Amino acid sequence: MLTAMVVLAFRHEPAEPLGWIAEVLTEVGVEFDYVDLPENPSANVSLRHIAGLIFLGGSMSVNEDHPYIRRELGFIDQALAAGLPVLGICLGAQLLAKALGAEVYRNPTPELGWAPVWRTEAGHRDPLLGHFRDPEVVLHWHEETFDLPTGATWLAYSEACRHQAFRFGSSAYGLQFHLEATPEMIAAWCSDSSAGSATAEINPSLYRERMRELSGAVFGAWAQMVKRAARGAGA
Repeated sequence: MLTAMVVLAFRHEPAEPLGWIAEVLTEVGVEFDYVDLPENPSANVSLRHIAGLIFLGGSMSVNEDHPYIRRELGFIDQALAAGLPVLGICLGAQLLAKALGAEVYRNPTPELGWAPVWRTEAGHRDPLLGHFRDPEVVLHWHEETFDLPTGATWLAYSEACRHQAFRFGSSAYGLQFHLEATPEMIAAWCSDSSAGSATAEINPSLYRERMRELSGAVFGAWAQMVKRAARGAGA
């Protein structure tokens, strides 16, 4: 008998929850729990009976020497070794890249706001990015980037940032852009005084319908990987 399929979502700041991902997981019958290690670095976290891991965004750097950063890198190692699906978004993608041995560093140009990404040849064939257009306008909100990890498949790029998406193995994904962000989340980020004046012209609802549609397809495909992995493991 299958038990509930649960995904752990590692949240780094209250303003960066799962967004559209929560809606998708609920629709396909995958439960989720938040893990807030920045608030409680010593929290008891077990990957036993867990079907997948999601690492969300945040304003900190993976190069900062925080206990919770070290723990999260360890959880990624455990998940990859166990064949669990992993999804990293923005900071989460940088965590995945660092866990895989790649360098993370400041991007020459910060990306902030709506801008297009293009798929690589491999991206056109990918189960997740196969749902994209060329180009696809998505939300960017980052200052750092990373080298492509050894053995990873490069999936997407933008004019200002070469490594926008990658896959490692069959079900570990790093997405530099914020496909999960709802208009409400984007509005909250724009109203944060630390974001600066560059956010003044960002319309949080500009691509609402397309982002919801695309999130359903992309994160829905990843959720199906979670379900297949859980069934294969007899969860």
